[in-house]
Amino acid sequence: MNLDTSNQTYRQLVGNGIIYSVPRFQRDYSWTAIEWDDLWQDIEGLFEEGGEEEHYMGYLVLQSKDSKNYDVIDGQQRLTTLSILVLAFLGNLKKLIEDDIEPEKNQQRLDQLRSTFIGYLDPVTLIPKSKLNLNRNNNNLYQTYLVPLETAPKRNLKATEHLMRKAYDWFFNAVKQKFSSNRRGDILAQYIDSLSDKLFFTVIKVNDELNAYKVFETLNARGVKLSSTDLLKNYLFAVVHNHGSDEREMTELDNRWERLVGLIGSDSLPDFLRTYWNSQNRFVRHSELFKRIRESISSKGEVFSLMRDLESSAHIFAALPSGEDALWTNEQKKYVKILRMFNVRQLYPLLLSGYKKFSEADFTSLLRSCCVISFRYNIIGNLATNEQERVYNRLAVELSTNSISTLQDLINALGTLYVSDDKFRADFSEKELRTTQARNKRVVRYILFEIEKHVSNNAYDFESDSYNLEHIMPESIQEGWDNIEDRDHDQFVYRLGNMTILNKSVNRDLGNTDFLTKKAKYLESEFALTQRVANENSEWNPERIAEHQKWMARQATSIWRISQLN
Repeated sequence: MNLDTSNQTYRQLVGNGIIYSVPRFQRDYSWTAIEWDDLWQDIEGLFEEGGEEEHYMGYLVLQSKDSKNYDVIDGQQRLTTLSILVLAFLGNLKKLIEDDIEPEKNQQRLDQLRSTFIGYLDPVTLIPKSKLNLNRNNNNLYQTYLVPLETAPKRNLKATEHLMRKAYDWFFNAVKQKFSSNRRGDILAQYIDSLSDKLFFTVIKVNDELNAYKVFETLNARGVKLSSTDLLKNYLFAVVHNHGSDEREMTELDNRWERLVGLIGSDSLPDFLRTYWNSQNRFVRHSELFKRIRESISSKGEVFSLMRDLESSAHIFAALPSGEDALWTNEQKKYVKILRMFNVRQLYPLLLSGYKKFSEADFTSLLRSCCVISFRYNIIGNLATNEQERVYNRLAVELSTNSISTLQDLINALGTLYVSDDKFRADFSEKELRTTQARNKRVVRYILFEIEKHVSNNAYDFESDSYNLEHIMPESIQEGWDNIEDRDHDQFVYRLGNMTILNKSVNRDLGNTDFLTKKAKYLESEFALTQRVANENSEWNPERIAEHQKWMARQATSIWRISQLN
């Protein structure tokens, strides 16, 4: 990998005649007052007595065009903000000139600082020749108003342009306030001149997109979050541009990408891209995704074909975490909510392929089967997900390529992930779920209400506030539980067999009372599951908890089952 890595101060970075360009379709400026204030506080700390001598600004990833021109692959937010900060100092110098404070000297200072850090204005046209060029949504405001120190309009601006205008105003006022008692141009100039030597970056220069992506993966592994999705976006746009695109095609591609981001969300886009890819192609991890796509997409037609396919898959992926999405039928919503509660995402590629392949009824059956498999494998079995993910990927590809064509064939193929009845019963009989965690509490309520429906044929909303989860042996041991050793309490209090359901008011009244008091209330309960605890037990201890949980395990084996696989 051809890399050129160095540490450079801000002066070295922008004072060397190099032009930096944010790719046209790179992410818009998005910093807010939170980030501006953090940066300003760090800067002020550099000039305090006993303060740090330098401030590290992080990584800057550049892709070379030639020796004097670089695309900013990552770091554009910081570069843009520092440029706006310098312009805010220049704006304060301009105000001194307007107030007739050493106008000639301050004009010289302004011109020199502009030439060093910003660029220069053409003396005839007054058009800026900047060291930094921004993307399509930011460059116009930057070059037209900020660089010439003209007042930017407040209306008819894009959201990102409003942020840039506000950033300039914020830093202008911060500088004005800091030097309000000593309005001298030489002090302003000295401050920005010294600051440029105190801020430094780790600059990484690469010669193509693939090397840039490898840098991103290395830095991500070290905890530095970089915009690898932006790199993919830039690659796709570069392919179209390099194959003789016109403005209409570039705009169409941009609109398609923005619709994709709007539907999925920028944070979820990497997961979506990997899910989409794994639904149709050999299994790939995040670290290899860009390489695979780059190898497969090299023409303008392939880019647009990919974008159309991504759009058709995006609405399915976006709906998968949401049990209320209009895409689903009422029955499908129930299963989607369960999968969300289980937090099982390894099967998303299979569901993406399944939704496209099957009828509504067959897809509903697939969702139910996935819930059963996930319950046995992930929730109760707590088995490793690596192999599970690869199985889902393989079956998703076989489904998308018609190697598997029917739901029955797919269910049979899923048999490798279906935990056997004997193992499931054994796992369930020993299962503990600590209900101090909100997700576990929801899962336990779900389990208990499903068993209740099975034994009484009465269906309840397991998330209703009318009912509470009851720990029979209470979480906090008090009088009446002297027969329970601390070790036994720790081992059994969060076992499934120690939990049942009660009407909210009854649960509140019982609190941590002894078992005999609870038993009398359990007998009056509307829930068959809770009545059984009272009818079958004269006392409550680890042995009775284990016995009750074995009975629950037998019920669970009948509930969470796929008859085709038994």
